Amino acid sequence: MEVILKQDIPNLGYKDDIIKVKNGYAVNYLIPKGLAVNATVSAKKAHAEIIKQRAHKEAKVREEAEAIAEKLKTIDLSIGAKTSSKGKIFGSVNAIQIAEALQEKGFEIDRKNITFKEDLIKEVGKYHAKIKLHKEVQVEIPFEIVAE
Repeated sequence: MEVILKQDIPNLGYKDDIIKVKNGYAVNYLIPKGLAVNATVSAKKAHAEIIKQRAHKEAKVREEAEAIAEKLKTIDLSIGAKTSSKGKIFGSVNAIQIAEALQEKGFEIDRKNITFKEDLIKEVGKYHAKIKLHKEVQVEIPFEIVAE
């Protein structure tokens, strides 16, 4: 069954995407929760018109995201963590701490848009985080974990 997404859904698609899903998933979850609408012929025509009107706005948003990405590439992030004498962190560093460090530097980034290559960061050192600013714009920033 084809549906038009009304909002971004992780691991499925972005707002206004037309995607194919199983009938039960669409009828029992996506449509009743207001996350999607059935992609009928008339809905597809209306959707095409909406997409055409939004194209200009999307280009502007994408340009802004690219500008932020360029600024983020030059940033130097350092995150302090309590460590043992061997350099092991008590706990781990997560996306919330990265988002807070970026907020201190003047960037409003949602923690849900920050991912790491490593599963858990449990040692002092240099790492990279991938930040998703727009569905087409992602930037990888380096950061360092230092002992407090």
